[in-house]
Amino acid sequence: MNISLIDYGKIEKAVFASLITYFEDIEEGLGTYEKIDESDYYHAYRSVGSYESILEHISFSFYIEGISRACSHQLVRHRIASYTQRSQRHRKDKDFYYVIPESIRDNVEAMDVYFDMMNEINECYAYLMDLGVPNEDARYVLPNASCTDIMVTMNVRELRSFFKARCCQKAQWEIRQMAEYMLDICRDIYPELFVKCKGYCDGNDCPYGINCQG
Repeated sequence: MNISLIDYGKIEKAVFASLITYFEDIEEGLGTYEKIDESDYYHAYRSVGSYESILEHISFSFYIEGISRACSHQLVRHRIASYTQRSQRHRKDKDFYYVIPESIRDNVEAMDVYFDMMNEINECYAYLMDLGVPNEDARYVLPNASCTDIMVTMNVRELRSFFKARCCQKAQWEIRQMAEYMLDICRDIYPELFVKCKGYCDGNDCPYGINCQG
């Protein structure tokens, strides 16, 4: 798994959004935007409390490589986001890479079964294409374990919700690892926006009603 930050929005936009209800006219608003700095933002954000709509004006774009299709299927359930994923329809996946869960890697017998199955699937996929079956149909045999790359753009408000759900110890290991990497990147850029952004497990509002801190 490799995660790269492609781009992120200017914090000044959120500052402007937090102050917009106080402007007397358009000229005042535009003049204020030109003078905004980060200290203005933090003061403004504290003043609006839970008024989190201002966070929707800042977005982060990530390029995520080498996650499984099982993981990407979980990721795209977070609907307030934009996604572009590597195509299995237009791109051939002969000798495809695949993710190996630790629970399988640590079990010699399970690893043998898993490895044999991946090889069999790859041979089947290649043979179907040799028979003239198009990529878009041959891909039906590819497993959830096959690797994919995806670009995702989320605004800060959605990212905070995403981290709360996916950094939780109840989240599956792969998407939890991905979310933790993304959270570290976000904290490096705007630490005050994400300093309290943790999984359910780090608070007292776990939706599962259990103590799974770890």
